[in-house]
Amino acid sequence: MPSTFPPGDPAPADGSLPAGALEGMPARTLGVYLHVPFCRVRCGYCDFNTYTLPELGADADTGRYVGAALAEVDLAGRVLAQGDPPPVSTVFIGGGTPTMLAPAALGALLGRVREVLGLTRDAEVTTEANPDTVTPRVAEQLAAEGFTRVSIGMQSAVPDVLRTLDRTHDPANVERAVAAARAAGLQVSLDLIYGTPGESLEDWRTSLETAVSLDPDHVSAYALVVEEGTRLAAQVRRGEVPAPQDDDEADKYELADRVLGRGGYHWYEISNWARGPEHRCRHNLAYWRGGDWWGIGPGAHSHVAGVRWWNVKHPRAYADRLAAGLSPAHAREVLGPEQRHDETVLLRSRLVEGLPTELLAAPARTAVAGLVADGLVDGREALRGRVVPTLRGRLLADTVVHRLLPG
Repeated sequence: MPSTFPPGDPAPADGSLPAGALEGMPARTLGVYLHVPFCRVRCGYCDFNTYTLPELGADADTGRYVGAALAEVDLAGRVLAQGDPPPVSTVFIGGGTPTMLAPAALGALLGRVREVLGLTRDAEVTTEANPDTVTPRVAEQLAAEGFTRVSIGMQSAVPDVLRTLDRTHDPANVERAVAAARAAGLQVSLDLIYGTPGESLEDWRTSLETAVSLDPDHVSAYALVVEEGTRLAAQVRRGEVPAPQDDDEADKYELADRVLGRGGYHWYEISNWARGPEHRCRHNLAYWRGGDWWGIGPGAHSHVAGVRWWNVKHPRAYADRLAAGLSPAHAREVLGPEQRHDETVLLRSRLVEGLPTELLAAPARTAVAGLVADGLVDGREALRGRVVPTLRGRLLADTVVHRLLPG
C-alpha cells in the first residue's frame, strides 16, 4: 500500500500560503507536477500513491479525477496570483501510469495549466508512460497536445527480472515505444531499476546495453529500495527472495556509469545521465536546486519558498474536497533556515554542477579538504569553489552529506 504521510501542521482550507512565501516569485522558476494515481497492476516493489481500478471499485472514475485536477489548477492560479508568479517552465505528469488516460485528457490538464498559470515558450512538458501504451497514434497525439518529452518505464530488458518486479509490459514494446516517440518529435528518457532479487551483473549489463542501443536522450537508473508495506518487502521478510545487497548495487552502479559513459551519456545527477545539457530533465533539476513547484493530484507534494505541503491521498477524498471548494492539502510544514540549508547541501551535492562551497557553514568548508583527500570529492572542482562528488563519492553520497553537515 502507499506509504504513510509525514508529520505536519494543519493546512489552510483555502490553500493560502504564509505571509512572505510569495515574495520574490517573479525571480524564481515555477514547475507543475501532475499525479495520475491509476495503474493496471500494482508492482510488488512500489509504494507510490497508486491504485488499480479494481481496488478503487466505485471510485474508479478517471473522469472525476480529471475534473478535480482541473479544479486544483484553478486553485493554484488563485493562490499564486498574489505573488505575480512567472509562467510555468516545466510540467511533469507522473504516476501511476499517466497514459492510462487518453492523450486528450492529458492535454486538457496541460491546457488548463497553460490557461491559468501560463507556459514559457520553451517549456519542458513530460509524461511518464508504460511501454505498452506508447503507440504511434498516442505519441502523435501527445505531441499535438504540447508534450515535448516522454519518460518510458523500461526498468529491465530481462523477462525474468521484469516478472520479479511484477512488470507486465512486453520488453519488445520498449523499442516500439521509443521509435513512436521519436517519430512524433518527442524527446525520450528510459527509466531503469537495478538490484532486483535474482538479477545478475550480466542481466544488468544486458539492460544497460539494450537501453543504449535504443539511443534515448536521457537515462535514469535507480537502485531498488525495498519499501515497508509492499509485496516485495513481505517476500523478503518470508525469505522467498533475497534482499538487495549494497555491494551488488555498488557494482551495478559502476557498471551503469561505464556502459552509459561509453554510449555517450554523461551523469548530471547521481541517478541520471543525458546526451548533453539540453537533454537533462529540467523539471527534476528544479527539485534538486530547491525550486518552486505546485503538485496537482491525490498525494502530490508541493513546495514554494520553503513551504511544503501534501495532498490527501485517496482519489475520492481528493475529489470531494475540491468539489466542496476546499484545498486538497492534508498538511504542510514551513522549513526554517537550518532545514533549508541542510536540504540545499543534501540535494545540490548530488549534482555535477556541484554545491558552491560559499553556501556551506564555516566548519563544513574545512571538511571539503578531507573529502578530497578521501577521494569522495573532485579536487579540481573544489579549487573552483564547488563540491562535486567523484564516482566513489556518488556511491557514498550519504557519507559526503554527513561530513558536510557536522552535528
